[in-house]
Amino acid sequence: MVRVRDVMTPNPVTIGPHQSIASALARMRRGHFRRLPVVERGKLVGIVTDRDLRLAMNSPYVLREGWYDTYLMEHIEVRSCMTPNPVTVSPDTPLVEAVRLMVTHKFGGLPVLEDGQLVGIITETDLMRYLIQLLESQEATTTESVAVVG
Repeated sequence: MVRVRDVMTPNPVTIGPHQSIASALARMRRGHFRRLPVVERGKLVGIVTDRDLRLAMNSPYVLREGWYDTYLMEHIEVRSCMTPNPVTVSPDTPLVEAVRLMVTHKFGGLPVLEDGQLVGIITETDLMRYLIQLLESQEATTTESVAVVG
């Protein structure tokens, strides 16, 4: 049985709840991520996505003057737009269960906790990479079978 640990990204990049959304955006851009677990004093307290950050910047309560965007990005804390207490899975969760959770709730990723500590994250990208491996191994098996028969 395939488990979350077999597919997840271990030791994900994180951000603190009191860091600015500009810091979160910079980390996401650098790492080509769409979400960051939010960790405070070693404990997972939330998750923030690129969509959360975009919505925070496009809030109707935010003035839309260009000079103010930079100011806001440096002064709005991640905690103001993160999802607190996100749904999580363990490394030993069967992969099919994690995928069902993601599909049912329309999550793009799930933090992976072991003994209360963040040890990974499983994302749509991780699942697509795993699907590629499965399809390639299936193609290789089919090609070998044809070669043996032919």
